[in-house]
Amino acid sequence: MTVRTDDGHPPWAVRDYVEGYLAEDDVLRDARTRGGTLGCAPIGPGGGAGIRFLAASIGARAVVEVGTGAGVSGLWLLGGMADDGVLTSIDVDPEAQRAARASFVAAGYAPGRLRLINGMGLEVLPRLTDGGYDLVFVDALDTDYPRYLDEAVRLLRPGGIVALAGVLTAGATDPDATDPGSVALREVARQMREDDRLVSVLLPLGDGLLAAVTTT
Repeated sequence: MTVRTDDGHPPWAVRDYVEGYLAEDDVLRDARTRGGTLGCAPIGPGGGAGIRFLAASIGARAVVEVGTGAGVSGLWLLGGMADDGVLTSIDVDPEAQRAARASFVAAGYAPGRLRLINGMGLEVLPRLTDGGYDLVFVDALDTDYPRYLDEAVRLLRPGGIVALAGVLTAGATDPDATDPGSVALREVARQMREDDRLVSVLLPLGDGLLAAVTTT
């Protein structure tokens, strides 16, 4: 028997409709292809549209992302940021960052709008300015997400946004799953929900987007 939503559509049809709601342009499609070649798993179009919306909703000028990949998420973020905004993008893989830079140049973004840092996210973030950022986006190793959330809250100004990608993967929704990734994803969801400084939301976009706005 096929499971259907209340309106009679199968869940996969709803997912596909959401993922295809905003079409990616040639630059984004090329970046996605390069990401696949490099073994990256870029955020999908639905999640990309989500982070672009978040950046645009607060007129983000200073954004940090952890997980440059081939530039897919960065292109979505830049598309929502203010015209003078600067994207700081951190990735441990220099080859992926070279591919991302090519994507950003192809999209017409000036070098002054980009700060690409090669390194481990949890080693780089502590060196960034407290309260100096409008938005922090993380698409990285899920076992580190609780630590990334702590760093993000420190980096954000009041009214800033943190967004974590891929939070509905692995066994995140299965309380019986005990692998480290599943445990970490459930923990960061609890951590965000129970933090009085944050107003959070869990969005079923792509593999899941967990986001919160800071109140202090």
